Amino acid sequence: MRSVTLNTSNGGYQVLRARLSGSGYARDARSKSLNNGSPSGKRTDPEEKTYHPSDGLFTDAHVPDFDAYLALYKKSTEEPEEFWADVAQEFYWKKPPSGPMLQYNFDVNKGNIYIKFMEGAKTNICYNILDRNVHERNLGEKVAYYWEGNSPDHHQNITYNQLLRNVCRCANALKLLGVKKGDRVAIYLPMIPELVYTMLACARIGAVHSIVFAGFSSESLCERIMDAQCNILVTADGVYRGDKLINLKKIASEALERCKERYVPVCCSLLSEEPLFTSTSHPSIIHTHTWPRVQHAVYTAHTVCTKQCASIHSFISVQGVLHTVTGYMLYTSLTFKYVFDYHHDDVYWCTADIGWITGHSYITYGPLANGATSVLFEGVPVYPHVGRLWEIIEKYGVSKFYTAPTAIRLLMKYGREPLYDLSSLCVLGTVGEPINPEAWLWYYDVVGQQRCPVIDTFWQTETGGHVLTPLPAATPLKPGSATCPFFGVQPAILNEHGEELEGEAEGYLVFRKPWPGIMRGVYGNQERFESTYFRKFPGFYVTGDGCRRDQDGYYWITGRIDDMLNVSGHLLSTAEVEAALTEHPSVAEAAVVSQPHAVKGECLYCFVTLKDHKEFNRTLMEELKRKVSPHISAFTPKLKRFTRLAGKIMRRVLRQIARNEKDLGDLSTLADPKVVEVLFSQRCEAAA
Repeated sequence: MRSVTLNTSNGGYQVLRARLSGSGYARDARSKSLNNGSPSGKRTDPEEKTYHPSDGLFTDAHVPDFDAYLALYKKSTEEPEEFWADVAQEFYWKKPPSGPMLQYNFDVNKGNIYIKFMEGAKTNICYNILDRNVHERNLGEKVAYYWEGNSPDHHQNITYNQLLRNVCRCANALKLLGVKKGDRVAIYLPMIPELVYTMLACARIGAVHSIVFAGFSSESLCERIMDAQCNILVTADGVYRGDKLINLKKIASEALERCKERYVPVCCSLLSEEPLFTSTSHPSIIHTHTWPRVQHAVYTAHTVCTKQCASIHSFISVQGVLHTVTGYMLYTSLTFKYVFDYHHDDVYWCTADIGWITGHSYITYGPLANGATSVLFEGVPVYPHVGRLWEIIEKYGVSKFYTAPTAIRLLMKYGREPLYDLSSLCVLGTVGEPINPEAWLWYYDVVGQQRCPVIDTFWQTETGGHVLTPLPAATPLKPGSATCPFFGVQPAILNEHGEELEGEAEGYLVFRKPWPGIMRGVYGNQERFESTYFRKFPGFYVTGDGCRRDQDGYYWITGRIDDMLNVSGHLLSTAEVEAALTEHPSVAEAAVVSQPHAVKGECLYCFVTLKDHKEFNRTLMEELKRKVSPHISAFTPKLKRFTRLAGKIMRRVLRQIARNEKDLGDLSTLADPKVVEVLFSQRCEAAA
């Protein structure tokens, strides 16, 4: 072990002791049993064991070792103007910036919060990620997307030439409907090529896209249309997700009626015709609503469309978060290139939905900016069989794979031997929530075959891209840790009083300065922007997440601050309790929420999902209680998976079940809403 320095403050350096023992280090990691991380089968503290990729796996890595990472990180924080100017040279600019590279105010006491990056510059993100790939880099015949439908029988290869042509057709269709620069367009589509075409068409003509996850209810869709003040809605008739039919057209029709009831000018709806839809969506299922304006526009539009350059052009993501082009384009491109160590011959696959920010950044904009070949997947991990993900990896020779911890824990239930060839893989990634060490080790051992690094990325809708993340060839890995900050990102940990904590510490995760991809505001609501992210600790961007920094300077996300529980005066992290529960060999997944308690204030209410062929009984319940703490009051046995379709546990609903609150609100994103009734019927009351 040797000590190196990592710049994490304005005035100096913090010692980061990184385990860097070369090739012998990698061989050591491979030689040990991964049964809970140690040869004996006893669990080793994740901080005591590190992992490194196999020898020779990254001979041409963009960041080949930790010293190279430190050098780039130092430049990005000490010379940010030069660092980001170098990155910007990779892109087309109709007009260069007229002022400093980065201007900002994070302190509410000094005036309005703002972030400006490359102020005055003009460009078009669609031109940068499509036209330049086709006309300047000669990538026209390269596959941009391998589209894989819900059914294995449905698939399509889309080259960059075809992608550009269809984006232009869609852009012209939107223009025929009167869409112009600055207009907001709501997109309510499943994971089909037309979703990518439509969002890039908006970017091409300077419209602002607001993509709504194709599974949200009509009420949720209505709220998002109104929040973004959209005047166009693009949707499809319906789609199968697994064996479940989602009637998108009916939901969209109901949403438009809700908008009219609230006296909001609604929305011309554009419905694509069947010749352009090659998926399991069904344009002819329902014809009960009269759709205004042009129904054939996408199919009949011209295949050439000029770009609309803009200085601010933006998009609205989930929760009204506003991103602008210049910084977002540079940041998603750079994070994709370095975090996945992307090279020209890679096949990359992110299993997220484009309706969420992960899909915006790491299915569409980041990969296309690098001329990447990606898999675009419409289905779910276990349909029509539990090996679907592994089958797709083998089919397309996927080399970089990015998925959610929830999907990993789901697949853990089905054993340790995927019956497919996964030898093409060289980088594994996780996104969406902290990954518990047991799931990390299974992913590394079974999927990565003990040779692929697991890149545990921490970021948010608001950050635009990765902010804490390992780099495949450079960062020694610890199961469950997001490790170190990405270039230009300066994290800090504060206590409740806003005092910065040095060395080993646990508290609020904040950031001192902006980076290019950070949000620019909440659409139409500056007050909410400032109060949510900056008012609690003036001078810092507040993530809302708890974080721990270990003795080596590695960062560990402990969960949302509002998910912290106060049990008998002890502040407990739900993520840590869930990790302890999943250490049990019978448990595939766990979710922990709070329940009011007359004596303790709050008690823990734990939901567990058991692995196949495991039985929930009193013996298991006692074992699980002993696993975490004597304060656990009740367990609910495994019934079915109970998650967001996006891959996150739906704690809001579980918390209401624990508290016996029957008004659950919108359940449209649940994989199986019927499980709610079963959970209510078997809920446990808190022990006195």
